[in-house]
Amino acid sequence: MKQFCIAVLLLGLTFSSRAKEGMWIPSLIKNLVESDMQSMGMKLSAEDLYNFNKSSLKDAIVHFNGGCTAEMISDNGLLLTNHHCGYYQIQTHSSVENDYLTNGFWAKSKEEELKNPNLFATFIIKIEDVTKKVLANTRDGMPEAKRQAIIDSTIKVIGKSAVEGTHYEYIIRPFFYGNQYYMFLTEKYNDVRLVGAPPSSIGKFGFDTDNWVWPRHTGDFSMFRIYADKDNKPADISDDNVPYKPRYSLPINMNGTKPGDFTMIYGFPGRTSEYLTSYAVEYTIKKQNPNRIKMRDISLDIIGASMKTSDKVRIQYAAKQSRIANAWKKWIGQNKGLIANDAIAKKQELEKRFLANANMSIPKHGLKYTKILNKFEVLYKEIEPYAFSWDMFIEIYYYGPEVIRFAMNFNKLNPEKLKPEDLEKTLEGLKKSAKGHFKNYHDATDQKLLGAMLKQYLSVLDETKRAAIYATVEDDFGGDYEKYAARLFKKSNFTSLEKVNAFLDKYKGEKSFKKIQKDPAYKLCMSLYNNYQKNIRPELVRLNNELNLLNRTYMEGLMTLLPKDKKYYPDANSTLRIAYGKVDGYEPKDGVKYYPFTTTEGILAKKDTTKEFTVPKKLVTLIENKDYGQYADSDGKMHVCFIASNHTTGGNSGSPALNGNGELIGLNFDRTWESTMSDIMFDPTICRNIMVDIRYVLFIVDKYADSGHLVEEMNLIK
Repeated sequence: MKQFCIAVLLLGLTFSSRAKEGMWIPSLIKNLVESDMQSMGMKLSAEDLYNFNKSSLKDAIVHFNGGCTAEMISDNGLLLTNHHCGYYQIQTHSSVENDYLTNGFWAKSKEEELKNPNLFATFIIKIEDVTKKVLANTRDGMPEAKRQAIIDSTIKVIGKSAVEGTHYEYIIRPFFYGNQYYMFLTEKYNDVRLVGAPPSSIGKFGFDTDNWVWPRHTGDFSMFRIYADKDNKPADISDDNVPYKPRYSLPINMNGTKPGDFTMIYGFPGRTSEYLTSYAVEYTIKKQNPNRIKMRDISLDIIGASMKTSDKVRIQYAAKQSRIANAWKKWIGQNKGLIANDAIAKKQELEKRFLANANMSIPKHGLKYTKILNKFEVLYKEIEPYAFSWDMFIEIYYYGPEVIRFAMNFNKLNPEKLKPEDLEKTLEGLKKSAKGHFKNYHDATDQKLLGAMLKQYLSVLDETKRAAIYATVEDDFGGDYEKYAARLFKKSNFTSLEKVNAFLDKYKGEKSFKKIQKDPAYKLCMSLYNNYQKNIRPELVRLNNELNLLNRTYMEGLMTLLPKDKKYYPDANSTLRIAYGKVDGYEPKDGVKYYPFTTTEGILAKKDTTKEFTVPKKLVTLIENKDYGQYADSDGKMHVCFIASNHTTGGNSGSPALNGNGELIGLNFDRTWESTMSDIMFDPTICRNIMVDIRYVLFIVDKYADSGHLVEEMNLIK
């Protein structure tokens, strides 16, 4: 552990400027990369980026609903994030009569801003290294399950003590596979209201065709406002609340960017796996990704066809389709990039050097690192069928037909778990849940999804890993999954709001629960769920415990044995990070060169009559007349998007793109298709993040949406 920490401290001394891989914990910037960032063009100090004792840039950065990033852009609680991050809220408020997805939404006053139950915004108050405290009661060689139980218990004690007597919450996460632990004190606001969103023809311009693609012309933004009580503290949604006064809001730079300009991304990247072994990468490329892609091929074909049948279905499935398609296309690009860059061979070459250094270090470290790669090879052969079963279970259970997850809700009525005095409350809760569920549900679509996806799911699993429902379909329905799905939807009480309410209105306790147990949808969900819990999960947990130990030791070994090999940084884990780079184009393949920005000329060039490339008439007029106001670039053109070499991933959606002065220049929303491999392997020559130019955002707000009152709230720097 001491050697590990020393290796971390040496990082800032052993690397000079180069293409900027890495996602850095803000509180460690000063010791690790401050000088490097300043040499590239940052005019700020590390204290300007993160400071616990006074306001700093970190106080403007928001974790938006736990999945995206957002930023404060006014002193009146105005918040900016991506259109796709606010997509669910926009869709929830939409109807055939008020189709905000198609037409956009703009509140002309604070009274018109729309409340959003269950939407929250989280700020980071303080970051603290708690490694010694968390690991104090552990020792080398103890069983991994016992070690983790001790850590989990210790984390609760540390966290509870840290927030006692405050309204703050805490998060303690492992870094470097559990070699380090950091605590994040947080402040969460639960009244976050929709202020504005452009129509999807702007906010999702290009839709799936342009997703993960450069050049891009998407105005991917939406605006919300945080509300607080009269003391500026978090409060539940209430008409009595007032706009939140942030500790810091970002000034907005109106000068734009040029190639070579310094940029940094400040946000909450979701998950990366940069230090995987070749065995894990091979599994990802050859088995995991292809099968996940196939499952989503099926669902996207069915959902896409259904969405064309009516506006109602289109609105119901808009957010679902977007969520499914996003990862689907990412995995396709990730595989292309990893294969093109020979990722497996490069990992194997790294492992050869690791082993050579491990053998040379035996006098100092003994055999600690010499056998670890052999152990990885053996373990991955054992864990693969269980990991694959889990991957496919996620696709069918969480991203497949909704009837499966919905039927699971009724297990709450199991008399073995439910107290009699809680029955009425549970029934009311299920009715409320059903009302929300069926608002965005189309039974014919879900029936088709069930037949097609269940067949694919069961067909790719090893026969020893299949749920018992497989035999039912084979024996009773002759392997006809469409026939099985039709029968289920006809007989189940859980496929329409009317049937659910009728069943719950007559519910009489244990006798009625026996009917639930006979319901075909409930039988299906329990068959899949119980199969995972009994036949997959126990072995997967056991093997993952072994894998955790290997990963932790390997990570320690990389930094100990190869300290100058790589600028080591912790994998993303949805905690606050800073990435930095420069505005830069790239050449993805022979004969192709991409410039680092796009203009509105490209919008008109792409414009056609399809849904994906429809352009609102007013926007066409503004572009044709070059009516850009103060938002045009110095060349007279309206810049739309730009790219830079910042290392980003999912969760960075909505992150502010900042210049060297910490001023907002853009809004991160995507990566290039070639860059999706950067979750596993970062290639500085082609990995680029995509941002919408902040001036295009303001142009849409002001000139297109006639909502200049929002711009007036902001601090524009010219």
